[in-house]
Amino acid sequence: MANRPLDVLNKSLQTPVIVRLKGGREFRGILDGYDIHMNLVLINAEEITGGETVKKLGSVVVRGDTVVFVSPSQFQK
Repeated sequence: MANRPLDVLNKSLQTPVIVRLKGGREFRGILDGYDIHMNLVLINAEEITGGETVKKLGSVVVRGDTVVFVSPSQFQK
């Protein structure tokens, strides 16, 4: 049986992820929660460009309709 997108997000809870948004912005953080609209809650979030931290943000909510992809990350906190 194929995984549904929200099943994959559920398996990624409390793990580091990278989120790319429409417009090219990227954020890295720990996936703390999500809803059926794919709104995401990241903790220890930081904005990244080219893999380098641009700004540390703390906790953020990312609106689901701006998300292009969510990918596993291996950053250290």
